[in-house]
Amino acid sequence: MKIEDEREPYSDIRPAFTPKKRLKIGTFKVVMNGFKLGERFLKIVFDNAIKQSVHEVYVTIFNNDSEQERLIKMLSDWGFRALGTKTTPAGIEKVLVRDFTPRADTAHPVLTYPYVSKARRKFIVSIYPKYHTELLPDSILRTELPDDFIENRPNRNAIRKVFISRSIRKDMESGDIVVFYRTQDKGAAHYTSVATTVGVIDSVVTPVASLDDFVRLCRNRSVFSDAELKEHWDWNPRLRPFVVNFLYVYSFPKRPNFASLKEQGIITAAPRGFDEITDSAFNKLIQISNADDCFIVD
Repeated sequence: MKIEDEREPYSDIRPAFTPKKRLKIGTFKVVMNGFKLGERFLKIVFDNAIKQSVHEVYVTIFNNDSEQERLIKMLSDWGFRALGTKTTPAGIEKVLVRDFTPRADTAHPVLTYPYVSKARRKFIVSIYPKYHTELLPDSILRTELPDDFIENRPNRNAIRKVFISRSIRKDMESGDIVVFYRTQDKGAAHYTSVATTVGVIDSVVTPVASLDDFVRLCRNRSVFSDAELKEHWDWNPRLRPFVVNFLYVYSFPKRPNFASLKEQGIITAAPRGFDEITDSAFNKLIQISNADDCFIVD
């Protein structure tokens, strides 16, 4: 990755770039290995773009084979658009550009990821320790071993993730913000239950029509194997699980425990399913977690 300022010459790109601060990505290769490494790389790109406060992210790429076409398709899914061409001694490359000005498309959060809108509703949901870091490895706790969560499973690498739930509350919508709360582990809940992560809802699928649909929706983006998904589906035929598709956005630098969350008036009890929290409670959570709120926009 390379930061380019407003003085960067772009004489070989047509139509010409206007002066802006940009992040240029070196072309990478997308191979169909099933590990979602393309999304892992994009997370690194977007993290750097937001840290450097760039206005655009761009990449130049040939379109000569199926792997390059696959990369172009993946980039397009994440908001990159074809701007023009770049002429090089090796031939003509396509120029793909991602607008990175702070804005949130709440109907299609993937197009403006990682930005979220503070105007949307905020929810907090609990997740058991045995699933937490498997689904959200960037939110690993100091008491956990990093070697146990290396990027060798697709659900760990993916930005788009799946959370399955039997929550009574099911009316979450695209663009809503969700905070993940890791439940009690090896100690009193007051001190070992912690808020760790911010995500944004992409979509909610409820009801799910069948086991086959449930497995298809969750495969490679949840923490569960197909057999485990079947167990969840069969557990109570009168209370089938539903699917929450979300984008992993941010891990809190400081993870406030239940005692702190209660003291600050953010929650009064441990969340049961998806519990809505107020705007002021969310703002307080951002504050006490030492979060950089640059991903939150009007």
